[in-house]
Amino acid sequence: MIVRAPGKLVLSGAYAVLEGAPALVAAVDRYVIADPARPADLVTEEVQAAIDAGALDHAVWFDAAALRSAASAAPAAPAAGPSAPAAPPLEASRKLGLGSSAAILVATLAARAAARASTMATAAAAAAAVGQPMPAWDTRALFLDALAAHRRAQRGGSGVDVAASVYGGVLCCQLGPGGELAVTPHALPGRLSVEVFASDASARTSDMLERVRALAASAPEAHRALLGAAAEGARAAVAAADVRALVAALDRQVDALAELGDRSGAPIVTPALRRLRPAAAAEGASLAPSGAGGGDVSIFVGAAPPSAAFLEAARASGLERVPMSLGAPGVHVLDAARPPRAPHV
Repeated sequence: MIVRAPGKLVLSGAYAVLEGAPALVAAVDRYVIADPARPADLVTEEVQAAIDAGALDHAVWFDAAALRSAASAAPAAPAAGPSAPAAPPLEASRKLGLGSSAAILVATLAARAAARASTMATAAAAAAAVGQPMPAWDTRALFLDALAAHRRAQRGGSGVDVAASVYGGVLCCQLGPGGELAVTPHALPGRLSVEVFASDASARTSDMLERVRALAASAPEAHRALLGAAAEGARAAVAAADVRALVAALDRQVDALAELGDRSGAPIVTPALRRLRPAAAAEGASLAPSGAGGGDVSIFVGAAPPSAAFLEAARASGLERVPMSLGAPGVHVLDAARPPRAPHV
């Protein structure tokens, strides 16, 4: 039995989501796979946090290569038996900002839940009889366990990457005053094109957040004004009824985040993105960092894919197009005979 959990792409609401603004996040068709029958080669901090909290009995084997390398679209299912090759170390490939730590955690929790479900075969057979696949876990409970463990290991965070990996699809996520994360499905405007780019530049999200927090302490009025502007853009993105409105909302956020980065010393919007933004605008699109920024992943959002001229300019600036699709299903047992369906949010 193999379980897989998707990575994520933050489309809107980075940083502002931590202040209560809505964020748009999409699951992508690049997955972590986990095999509960094989021992773990590596235990991540997030998985260890789940073990320490009693939400998980032990770690399992996983492969996160598809979320850590621009070249690989998806990992192959592992060979069975003890002679199967071990997963490559996480450090072996360039990290992409696609939520690998959350997807590893979610896949691990789901794999152990599926392995523990003694009635799984009976439940699956009953579900198949009515044409409706049944998960081997309580989706809501899995989400809450994963959210708590991920926040404990990351010392905070919104949890939107956990939501995308558990539920899949495209989601609108918003933090409540008590830290609870409201998650609802979201329909993006029709005729929307989203292309993903990666670069060799990268930055640790925790380091970026720490610099932004330092700005809040040293210049609270500037911090509040810039995040307020980003939040306005985030709310406009959720309300956007067409591509033009969404592009404008994303541009407002990038403008605010660029200044936030300048003031805090966090490279949220890299020099490469700044150079390429006018070319994207000329094509009616927005070029924006995904998530915390720093250069590892950026998105081109518009009514049409980028032109050949833009792709050439992007390559010259060190940006590589990474093929992927949005709206992938949430964590599921891999069954080639029956496509997974999105769980109820």
